[in-house]
Amino acid sequence: MFSNYLIGLREGLEASLVVCILIAYLVKTGRRDALKPVWAGIGVAVALALGFGCALEFGSQELTFEAQEALGGSLSILAVCLVTWMVFWMRRTARHLKAELHGKLDAALAMGTGALVLTAFLAVGREGLETALFVWASVHAAGDGSPRPLIGVALGLATAVLLGWLFYRGALRINLARFFTWTGALLVVVAAGVLAYGVHDLQEADWLPGLTSLAFDVSGTVPPDSWYGTLLKGVFNFQPDPTVLQVTVWLLYLVPTLALFLAPVGFASGKGKVKEPDEQGSRPSEAAEASKAPQAPQA
Repeated sequence: MFSNYLIGLREGLEASLVVCILIAYLVKTGRRDALKPVWAGIGVAVALALGFGCALEFGSQELTFEAQEALGGSLSILAVCLVTWMVFWMRRTARHLKAELHGKLDAALAMGTGALVLTAFLAVGREGLETALFVWASVHAAGDGSPRPLIGVALGLATAVLLGWLFYRGALRINLARFFTWTGALLVVVAAGVLAYGVHDLQEADWLPGLTSLAFDVSGTVPPDSWYGTLLKGVFNFQPDPTVLQVTVWLLYLVPTLALFLAPVGFASGKGKVKEPDEQGSRPSEAAEASKAPQAPQA
């Protein structure tokens, strides 16, 4: 449940910050007439993400067992790739996100209503589709049939919406660069577990060999139905009897990815350590700017 809460919080907060930046900029520049098209684009993006999640869940139920495992394994690996790209991208561009979105919004304002809808849709839609895919893969990996993963995601998204509103109102200030760094590192750990389960699914679908070659089996020491077994599975996607291939892939992904992610920004490109942004630079200054507006934007 915690891992799914983290997914909902991290992905939801990114989307919330995007919405805050767009809305605050329109309010500050006196373009309240453009708020409805922006909210329309956001609504379409949310609906698309929900529809995509439903299609994954209900569409896969009509497949054979082997096809379900092949689909689940393939989408789990795709989700890990997307999330890995996302956490690295956000770490490098979080400090420039506001300026980037402002530039796109200025261009859309000059082009008209359709461009505004498209800009808001693309800004939020990518986060929504990534969230739907990774949540589905994580819930599929949990595989216990309980509603706890979905409850965790819902709580994470609700927390993200609340934090976004507090940012917008100027009531909350945190160092976003550090927040996205540490939550990104935790997501890498979660993604490693999802990747291992994806490999296991492909082994059960006979797409990969080694299903019967176990690396170890601690089911007697860590029963899957025990409270600590459930906790380890919920937080780290721990499996008491993984295959050799699962453990190998888990290590090959987690160790270098986590080391590279926690290295100084710019290290991989040979640019050396980049100075961390100061507290003011990493805060959503649009929240303070929006708080000067005469009233909150109306949908």
